[in-house]
Amino acid sequence: MTTTAEPGPGTGTAACLRLDELHDSVTDPLSDSMNLLNEVAQRHPEALSFAAGRPSEAFFETEQVHRHLRTFCAHLGGAGGRPDEEVRRLLFQYGRTKGVIHDLVARNLAVDEGFEPDPEAVVVTVGCQEAMFLVLRALRTGPRDAVLAVAPTYVGFNGAARLADMPVLPVRSGDDGVDLDDLVRTVRRARDEGLRPRACYVIPDFSNPLGISLATDTRRRLLDLAAEHDLLLLEDNPYGLFPAAGSRRPTLKSLDTRRRVIYLGSFAKTVMPGARVGFVVADQEVTDADGRRVGLLADQLAKVKSMLTVNTPPLAQAVVAGSLLENSHTLVRATAREAELYRGNLQVLLQGLEERFPPGSGVSWNTPDGGFFLVLTVPFRTDDTLLEHSARRHRVIWTPMHHFYAGRPHSNQIRLSFSTLRPEEIRTGLDRLAGLVREQRARTGRPTTDTPPHPNP
Repeated sequence: MTTTAEPGPGTGTAACLRLDELHDSVTDPLSDSMNLLNEVAQRHPEALSFAAGRPSEAFFETEQVHRHLRTFCAHLGGAGGRPDEEVRRLLFQYGRTKGVIHDLVARNLAVDEGFEPDPEAVVVTVGCQEAMFLVLRALRTGPRDAVLAVAPTYVGFNGAARLADMPVLPVRSGDDGVDLDDLVRTVRRARDEGLRPRACYVIPDFSNPLGISLATDTRRRLLDLAAEHDLLLLEDNPYGLFPAAGSRRPTLKSLDTRRRVIYLGSFAKTVMPGARVGFVVADQEVTDADGRRVGLLADQLAKVKSMLTVNTPPLAQAVVAGSLLENSHTLVRATAREAELYRGNLQVLLQGLEERFPPGSGVSWNTPDGGFFLVLTVPFRTDDTLLEHSARRHRVIWTPMHHFYAGRPHSNQIRLSFSTLRPEEIRTGLDRLAGLVREQRARTGRPTTDTPPHPNP
């Protein structure tokens, strides 16, 4: 007689999960976009990269971390009057969900951005990416809720909305950074279709990927439209401290008199990306069904955060706080060397493009007035396959623009980042890029004509 033994511990069939039974976000192309450039760079380490939107590493020093930490500890124990035991507890233990440097963040915004929020309206987050998700998760109450975004837009925002199960409705950027007429049309069309637009995401200063900035008058009109159409504005400002010339424009939040703006911030570009510290200013009043005040939107975001990351690491916050304290709460002064480097790199890039792609080349570009990026329009299709070929054959990496338009497989534009390369590397990289353009024009047989430098392909 044959018997079949019951499988013992460790002898059963290993669990196998079907991809189509996981959340849709894991199969969304957006999930691959965030990792694609790193993977290409790892496969082709000899290639020069115009892809990564990272701050320059030219001024990174390990001692900075220790110095900033000591500065913050001295601040707590000196002006703060806290005993050593309490200082150690603040650094080593789980921290307050809203953050332990919210007061310093509020002071920094007063000095650098012209508005001083109630520190209780500040939630310190694990990078700005978490701030985006917290806001979208809180605003999303059902399948009718949607969010608008000026397109093309930052890949990470589309990804955060995907995780929050919130559709993103694109609004044309136009020549002014946001097409206000298209914004109104999109809101009205969405409502006609039974959707409820909750907010519009915008990067007013040196946007990613276009590098475009909104004029001050456009900012004021955007705020008026937000009030008229009952929208919140999600203002993301990672690059605002890096103008190429002239004075900085006022943030939307500093112009906001009706609490229409939720301000998303990050210290990744100004202090250090490795700290992973961002924040959100959400000073909107929240009431219950009977109209009684229950607190600020920031309080509700903290509830979501408590179930997501519990708190932002106090040690990372302490490093950021030390930088703020050492520079009298202003990051404009703290990033003066970086700002000068980015200005110089942009000029080298623009001059190099003019030298290599004269009128008649079929290549054009926009001219940003700051930030990290510009967009190049070329007379052939750009996609991930061409990127891989460019890295392997021509040893130059760039970002295909279709990643910033959800659902598009390709475009005829590429984003160039100039923040991390040295001037000589920019020139060498442009020589290699020119080689790719010559090759592709010969392959496609496109005529030599000028292409208008418009950000919307």
